[in-house]
Amino acid sequence: MNPPTPRPRSSQPKRTVSIIGTGSYVPEKVLTNDDLARLVETNDEWIVSRTGIRERRIAADDEATSDLATKAALAAMENAGITADDIDLILVATVTPDMAFPSTACFVQHKIGAKGAACFDVSAACSGFLYAVEIAQQFITSHTYDTVLVIGAEKLSSIVDWTDRNTCVLFGDGAGAAILQHRGGGHGVISTFMGSDGGLADILQIPGGGSRTPTTKDNADQRLNCIKMNGKETYKHAVTSMLAAATRALADADIKPADLACVIPHQANLRIIEAIASRMDLPMERFVINLDRYGNTSAAAVAIALDEANRTGRMKVGDYVLLVVFGGGLTWASSVIQW
Repeated sequence: MNPPTPRPRSSQPKRTVSIIGTGSYVPEKVLTNDDLARLVETNDEWIVSRTGIRERRIAADDEATSDLATKAALAAMENAGITADDIDLILVATVTPDMAFPSTACFVQHKIGAKGAACFDVSAACSGFLYAVEIAQQFITSHTYDTVLVIGAEKLSSIVDWTDRNTCVLFGDGAGAAILQHRGGGHGVISTFMGSDGGLADILQIPGGGSRTPTTKDNADQRLNCIKMNGKETYKHAVTSMLAAATRALADADIKPADLACVIPHQANLRIIEAIASRMDLPMERFVINLDRYGNTSAAAVAIALDEANRTGRMKVGDYVLLVVFGGGLTWASSVIQW
């Protein structure tokens, strides 16, 4: 195979970056709250009243994260009107990669036939999609790449402790994708703010399965390779961090909350979204919500909601949209986009 033609860095001014297409995919299997009540001590009323979640999607045993990501990617490519040959870079935000390496992005590249694309994964838990969007923006504004495929994809059912009623009711599987390019005449991504606090890593984590605590036959029954969460602390930091990130991104964009056509928040808990809406003095009708159907799909959550908002006409060209997320790390991010 001949080496690719070198792409010299352009001396042109930085360019704007827009989302020109979106896609999403959720598995066919629906797991309702009543189904969960057969696995752990819980019920529909308990789950709905505390989270707003009524059901979630569960991937098949032979469906890996890259399979979910590929289907979302193909939908986004169709929506954007591009082919695999147009894609220069593939970023997959996930905490449930197919394997430790190669990256899930490499598997997606092969499945969609984007042979000319560079590939890597982004690990920022539920904030991963917006982190990846900002990375993509940097590559495009610098003229390094023209077209970037960004995917948030998770098979959280593979890392859920199905005996822990405090966490197993929260999570689901799915994938969302976006195609980013420069688009003349539009601002696209106007501002992004990202933050982290590694000192609070222990309130939301998977403690085992990595180099610090490998899974062995002696600790396998402790389920250390499953999600562990301090719900009360996670809720508290989610509200404050998401609100701070949203406020900063709006200020940097010189946009007021009232100017927003819609807000697309991380889909973790309805109470968190309601608290943010109240503090931003915005009606709940302005928020895109699908957690009742999908639960928390981590890096995929805001990407799936973005695609649903796009396809249902929640945004029109020129509208201002706020995306805001929070995840383990701790990590958080917010972006203001002109559609």
